Amino acid sequence: MALPKRIFVTGTNTDIGKTVVSGVLVAGLNAHYWKPIQTGLIDGTDTDWIRQHTDIPEDQISPEIYSLQQPLSPHAAAALEEVQIDLEAFSLPEIPADESLIVEGAGGLLVPLNEQHYMLDLISRLAIPVLLVSDSQLGTINHTLLSIRQLRENDIPVAGVVMNGPKNPGNKESIEFYGKVAVLAEIEPLEEISHTTLERCFQDAFN
Repeated sequence: MALPKRIFVTGTNTDIGKTVVSGVLVAGLNAHYWKPIQTGLIDGTDTDWIRQHTDIPEDQISPEIYSLQQPLSPHAAAALEEVQIDLEAFSLPEIPADESLIVEGAGGLLVPLNEQHYMLDLISRLAIPVLLVSDSQLGTINHTLLSIRQLRENDIPVAGVVMNGPKNPGNKESIEFYGKVAVLAEIEPLEEISHTTLERCFQDAFN
């Protein structure tokens, strides 16, 4: 499967599995990784998770632009620290054109960054295709179709959907039919998470 060299991983909700999917892509593609905004430093960062479980070299990890202590929406976490998230502060890391970059968002598309901008605006600014992570269970059709509609209304290219959780053929078929989008992979729960299992998951799910 030919994936774009630059991918923004977003989700239909928070805690939907974006970091695991990002880890699968990073391990499988030997990709660079960047989390532009991190909230919840108290609980450990997604960058640390990627570092620990994918074993990629440190020079393939780009630092966050904003790192905020509380596990809240970016706008709320920033307000507590009297920080203003500025969209102009973001630009893609400079990496060779033939190498892959996985950018992981925070929360869903309409998570606020400040009084005027949302995660959707950051995606538009970076101008790279989106891989949408969705749950496989009840409720996912509505959430996934709403997210796809929002992306298309803002002229953001959708590379595809990754369904996270136990396989659900009915939901997969409905998302592909009604969303006119490809479900590129179905990632079932992993009993163990390591570079080896993430890489194997990529080979199994994306090929």
